[in-house]
Amino acid sequence: MKNLDIAKFGGTSVANFEAMLSSYKVVVSNPNTRVVIISACSGVTNILVELASGACSRDKVSELIEKLRSIHTSIIEKLDNQEDLKTNLETHLKEIYDLTQEANMGRSDALTDRIVSHGELISTYLFAALFNKMGTKAHWFDIRNIMRTDSSFGCALPLVEVLKAQCKEKLEPLLDEDCIIISQGFIGANSEGQTTTLGRGGSDYSAALLGEALKASTISIWTDVPGVYTTDPRLVPHAKPISELTYLEAAEMATFGAKILHPSTLVPAVRRGIPVYVGSSREPEKGGTWVRPFTESHPAFRAVALRKNQTLIVLASPKMVGASGFLANVFSVFAKYKKSVDLVSTSEVSIAVTLDTGTSTSGKNSISESMLDELRAFCHVKVETGLSLVAIIGNEMSEHAGITTQAFDSINRYAVRMICYGASNHNLCFLLKEEDAVEALIEIHHHLLED
Repeated sequence: MKNLDIAKFGGTSVANFEAMLSSYKVVVSNPNTRVVIISACSGVTNILVELASGACSRDKVSELIEKLRSIHTSIIEKLDNQEDLKTNLETHLKEIYDLTQEANMGRSDALTDRIVSHGELISTYLFAALFNKMGTKAHWFDIRNIMRTDSSFGCALPLVEVLKAQCKEKLEPLLDEDCIIISQGFIGANSEGQTTTLGRGGSDYSAALLGEALKASTISIWTDVPGVYTTDPRLVPHAKPISELTYLEAAEMATFGAKILHPSTLVPAVRRGIPVYVGSSREPEKGGTWVRPFTESHPAFRAVALRKNQTLIVLASPKMVGASGFLANVFSVFAKYKKSVDLVSTSEVSIAVTLDTGTSTSGKNSISESMLDELRAFCHVKVETGLSLVAIIGNEMSEHAGITTQAFDSINRYAVRMICYGASNHNLCFLLKEEDAVEALIEIHHHLLED
């Protein structure tokens, strides 16, 4: 289909009936939007993750199940065919309850994925019902029929070529019909048909993967704010909207904590050069942000981002001096335990690395003792928590004199645990105590990005 737009709506955009109605209006206002990807209703995934933890008492399970029932019933009560919709909801709730009992006997990432997938399965079913109520034909489609992944439960890797083949066989024929296809973000299935998830925030990634597979012209990400801001407007009142970003700038922002876009979202878009639009489903008239290969403006400072819950691991050994292979040994251990290292700083006898809290569905960020024991076999290990990462994102930062001075001046009141600069021309990162991070973010934004 020519000029195909893939639209993705986040949890706040389908939080209740009113939010769903606003999102419906956004979809039908663009005749090119034919595939719609939906997150779970706001707050639902958190409830499901708690149920999947294996730590809920019987009373707590009942309380959380009732919360799920209440969230979705409030939407159903404003739709047609309410009895059918309630029956469908109760079927999901029963399966969630049964799976929760299994989790209480022994949780696993595979079981967690099965539990949390119900959030998207329910929200999309209700969203499709809203379309039909409004007189717009909608086809509910189970994304697990085409979104093939590996078996890394909690943060699965999509099998892109398999997805393309499945889209051609099962999804493209539906585009010839006069209907809107409504499906789930975030979830998929492995080759054995077991439910997997792409990690928290993976609905954006789902939309981009489908955009690539279906050769879409645009991908639209609809959320609760009108586009991407210079920083989180909930933390910094003077944050300003950005009208355009390059793929690289947006990827840097997403990687370092900007929650508007998932870090992996842009990878499929970049591969096909698909422009990505970010706007507000509540206030679409306010415009948004276009993310493209190139932009007209290239400011030295574009934005500042915050990522909490960082862990610093300092590895020290006098054997590092003049030795070869030490870093290789360190990173082979991290690779073995599938830990992605973010920032790296070295001295003559030590290396410091940061790890993010993790984006898996299970929410785990545990650093296993077995991993630490392997590291201790050849160096002293110190683990520090309670840290946050503040990243300044810009363009050709090392080419502008005085850039680092301006950045350091903006946070001269705070103790900085680690600095990372030089590996990229597009970011300058500080590791701070978590209790200082938001204030530092405000100060940096004030000094570098406000008039």
